[in-house]
Amino acid sequence: MGFHVSITGSLSNSIKNAEVIGCTAFQIFTRNPRGWNPKPLEMKDVEEFKRKIKDSYIDKKNVVVHMPYLPNFAAPDSESYYKSKQVLSEEIVRCYLLDIPYLILHLGSHLGFGEKNGIKQIVNACHFALDNFNSSYRRHLDLNILIENSAGQKNSIGSKFGEIKDILDELNDKKFGVCFDTCHAFASGYDLRSSKKVIETINNFNDTINIKNLKVLHLNDSKGNINENKDRHQHIGLGSIGKEGLMEFLKNKDFQNIPIIMETPNDGIRGDKENMKVVLEFIEDQGMN
Repeated sequence: MGFHVSITGSLSNSIKNAEVIGCTAFQIFTRNPRGWNPKPLEMKDVEEFKRKIKDSYIDKKNVVVHMPYLPNFAAPDSESYYKSKQVLSEEIVRCYLLDIPYLILHLGSHLGFGEKNGIKQIVNACHFALDNFNSSYRRHLDLNILIENSAGQKNSIGSKFGEIKDILDELNDKKFGVCFDTCHAFASGYDLRSSKKVIETINNFNDTINIKNLKVLHLNDSKGNINENKDRHQHIGLGSIGKEGLMEFLKNKDFQNIPIIMETPNDGIRGDKENMKVVLEFIEDQGMN
């Protein structure tokens, strides 16, 4: 259980930032999330990160990397699509060097060229990046590359479970799985406001995609209403989903052995420590600790 934390100063600072909040899992960007050209990873920084995570109480198997914001893997052929493929190639290498087991990607928008073309472009980008790694390193890659469900904005790919299944089927590789974001699912029309509705949604996911492909949970409340297609996160229990629905994910056995990451706002209402307290108090009340 944990949060997306800052790498300001150095990548290894993220570990201390996570420990201060009480995280047992955390998520980072390995680079500026709003730029195309990353600062190269220096080996001293790589070794420092690996040493500090080894000395931490946080298990390295619970560290997650999120892709930067700019890549659009569903876009038609263009300069930006080529740059998107390059960024994915770079992030796979960075995860490999840092020994981080999860890389999460937003699929992007087909830009009006249709779902079928968008899925084709996503699959091509993933194959391109893996082929680049294999030709450059010729090493085993112990990495889960995870498709995150989208909030269903216009022309976006991956808001419905059926689309994600189609992509996984096309990729046909055990390296690929799913990161389930509660806010995005709710925004795209999946009702998560009660225990009953959450269980129905999880069963739907299992029937369509298979729960074995679920590797990371993004536990976020929503500022927007159901089916509004707004990717706007809210503090745990203070949004339109509410506490009952979100806490059902913690009670469900399929979510108890995977990293659970919160991406709640940093504002004057609550901080990460307060959101962690809400979740931990629920776990304690349920006798789940």
